[in-house]
Amino acid sequence: MTCIHTGRGAADLTRFAGDVDALVHDSSDEHRLTALVADRLRALLASDVTLPPEFTQPDADHYVVYPLHIATDGSFSIVSAVWDVGQTTPVHGHETWGVVGIYSGVEHETRYVKPAAPDIPLVATVEHDWHRGQVTICCTTDDDVHRVNCGSETPCVGIHVYGADVGRLPRRWYEPDTGRQHWFISGWATPAGGPER
Repeated sequence: MTCIHTGRGAADLTRFAGDVDALVHDSSDEHRLTALVADRLRALLASDVTLPPEFTQPDADHYVVYPLHIATDGSFSIVSAVWDVGQTTPVHGHETWGVVGIYSGVEHETRYVKPAAPDIPLVATVEHDWHRGQVTICCTTDDDVHRVNCGSETPCVGIHVYGADVGRLPRRWYEPDTGRQHWFISGWATPAGGPER
């Protein structure tokens, strides 16, 4: 396993990554796995884990995703996702499972029915505000389309766990009015003073 984050809070994150690694390699049921990862992430947030400031900094132009931990076999990644006030994602999917916990601020999420075919307008199903300490299973491979934006007057920071190296995974974003799909690879943001990735 490769730990990117060092410094205060690193030991808590390393223990959490070890727990997730064991779960990932012990379960083939995605729904059971995400429920167990959600339990561990809830406990991590309740422990007042501290992320270094460079992993919580927003970018003035767009939301950013910093790598906290990437499994050496690519089986999962733990990331810090940061939205500044007013920032939003496109409507997108992940092509894998994911669990999200809120570290600070408020994440506003809109979920959509995953389209069964291309070029069908998307249907929004539910909106939800996620607050500090709350955890949600954001996606499984059979239910995987949403839009996220900062829902607070301060930046929103989330700790996300995905079932792949999500910064290198080809994923889809959607034009919701038409259902048109586009493929992208998000890449990784580089924390201030950190090595390029």
